[in-house]
This record gives sequence, structure tokens and C-alpha cells, in this order.
Amino acid sequence: MARLLVACALVLAAGAARGGEPPVVVVDESTPVAVPEPSEKAMAFYRSGMWLWAFNRVWAIALPTVILFSGASARLRDFAARVRWGWPATVAVYVPLYLLLTALVSLPINFYQGFVRLHAYGLSNQTLGKWAGDHVKALGVDAVVGVLIAGGLYALLRRAPRRWWLYMALGSIPFLLAGAFLKPIWVDPLFNDFGPMKDEALERSILELADRAGIEGSRVFEVDKSIDTKAVNAYVTGFLGSKRIVLWDTLLERLDEREVLFVMAHEMGHYVLGHVVRSILLSFVVTLAGLYFVHRTAGGLIARFRGRFEFDELKDAASVPLFLMLLQIGALFLMPVAMAYSRHQEHEADRFAIELTRMNRSGASAFVKLQEANLSNPRPGWVYRVFRASHPSLGDRIDFCNSHRPPATE
Repeated sequence: MARLLVACALVLAAGAARGGEPPVVVVDESTPVAVPEPSEKAMAFYRSGMWLWAFNRVWAIALPTVILFSGASARLRDFAARVRWGWPATVAVYVPLYLLLTALVSLPINFYQGFVRLHAYGLSNQTLGKWAGDHVKALGVDAVVGVLIAGGLYALLRRAPRRWWLYMALGSIPFLLAGAFLKPIWVDPLFNDFGPMKDEALERSILELADRAGIEGSRVFEVDKSIDTKAVNAYVTGFLGSKRIVLWDTLLERLDEREVLFVMAHEMGHYVLGHVVRSILLSFVVTLAGLYFVHRTAGGLIARFRGRFEFDELKDAASVPLFLMLLQIGALFLMPVAMAYSRHQEHEADRFAIELTRMNRSGASAFVKLQEANLSNPRPGWVYRVFRASHPSLGDRIDFCNSHRPPATE
């Protein structure tokens, strides 16, 4: 701290000697940053979030289970079959109806979690109209994607009843690649306005950093998220020609230039280290395991409860909630593996950012600001870390910025 104060005093004195020119900011990047204690509001947000997470896991299993065992799924199937254009039409009508039913049943829960709660904690700027509009748009996107997935799934169940799970998992790879390419172009702009960065000088600094990282053709977008939230974030998205780095305008408001550059270096690390492709391969493995679990268990359940389900084959469109119920159960065991790998990738990206920028203190201070803005708990419990955390805890990330010292470059 003493070194930092001396450096600041020297800079101010030099600025005065030059006749009042703006001083050059000097930051001692070797100075450690303490992990701040979370506020009472942050801890209340964390604890209530853990209860909601537990409720959502139960709800995600219970809702399709009730629809399945009550015969409601069979009723929806019968209604959809009135189209009389064969099973593809039945599936195409059934899936949007099922999504609409579950959206209506879950509306009070989603409204509380996505609107009431976030406003209560001061994290949302969203109007009720914007929330409702985004909710309807998301339902429409889910319906289109759901029909495509279900159409492929039920086609494979008819053509390859013994290996459908393998072919479906393999088919998920090009589907995910196509989704990664199209989402930034067609889906994300439905919900927010994306455009070039308003701060052109900062954009030039980011592009220079990208050149140092070895990334060609980089594109940086600023998204108007302040219309929705007070939280801050940045992320990488897209694939091939649609790849881009996205900065929330809320992040640009709270972080200084060096902190922004560190965050950008982290996001660039995902590209340089090949995390997008690796994540898709991980999704394939998780999908394969989940679908195989359905393959091994669904037949026995149908044989035992066919009277309640009102169908006797998995290829029946009414089996959609059976799929969802079993996949949610499987996810309880598969998600810890996926989360652990995601945390590993995020740690790799943090290391990349430190070694590219040498901005240890700026990285740590950026994480402190993220903690404060997002009401985060820097030291969450083991349940959160194992089942929910796609990133290392902010406390661990600040500690890493303080401790990691890459070798000096010539």
C-alpha cells in the first residue's frame, strides 16, 4: 500500500509540473486485493437462492411426473393427433402444447424468481411489460427448438429402437454447433440491443489485446442490459463467423479500463484455449449418458405403469414428460461433472488473462466489483460449489490473482 501511495504522489506531482495536464494513472499490479466480506443483503440473496435452487430441482422432476401419471400427457397427445398427418404432425403440435401447459403452471414461480425477487434485492431494472415480452419470446424460441429436437428423437426411436440414444447424442454435435453459430445472430437480438462499443478508444485497446492474444477478426459488442438488470457480466458466444465477445453496458459503467481489459483477456482465453469446441464435446458426453439412462430405465417404467401413462411404447409422443423426468433425475448425477469441467475452463481462462495482461491487481479488483454488483457470496458452501457453480468462487479467483505470478517475459 505504501508503494502505491508513493507512486500516486509522484504521478500527481509530475502532472502539476506539466502545467495541469491529466496525470497518467499508475497501478502497482503486484499489490494484493483482499476478499471483501459479503453484505447481509448478499448473504440473504445467497441463502434464499439455495432454497430456490433446491425447489427448482424438485419442481423440474415433479411437474413432468404429475403430467405423466395423471394422464394429462395422453390427453395432449390425443388432441395433437387430431391433425391426422401422421406422427410428425402429432409431435409438432404436442410439443408447443406441452410447453405452453408447463409455462402456465410455472408462471407464478417464474414471475417471483425472475421479477419480484430480483426487484426486491435491487438487481433488476426490468419493467413488467419487458419481462412478460421476453417470457413470451423465450417460449416461442423453446417451442421451435423443442419441435426440432423432438422430431429427430422420435424419428430415431422408430428407425433405430436399440441405438436411438447413441445416434441422438451424435446428432447433438452438429445441432449444438449450428445453435452456437445462429444464437448470437437470430436469438440474442430478440431480447436486447447489440451494437458496437460506444467508447472507441477502449474498443481499440481491446482489439490490440486481441491481436496480442493471436485472435484474428475479433468483434466486440456492447449490449444494452441496463434495461433489464443492475448486475454486470461479459461473455463469449458464437462459432466461426458469428463468434464475438459481448460486454454488458452495466459492466462498462462499473469497471475501469484496466479491469475491462482483464475481463476481455479472460474471454479471449476461451477462444484461444478452444473452450467452445471442448464444451460442445462435453455436452455430447453428458447427453450420451443421460439418453442412455433413459434407454435403460424407461422401458421398465412403461411396462409397470402403462395403464397410468396410457401409452406402451417410448416412441409415443405422450412420452415427452417421461423423457424430461428421467433426464432431470440423471442430471442430478451428471451436472456435478459438467460443472467441475466448466470451473476448470474458467480457471484456465483466468490464468490466460493474468499471463497475457500481467494485471493481477486489476483482475482481482474486477472480481471484487462483480461480487458487489451481483450480490455474490465469495465463499459459497460445498452444495453450491458442486452442483451450481460453473465458475470458481470469486474468493478463489481473487486469491489466484493475488498469488499467481507468471514468469517474466524477455
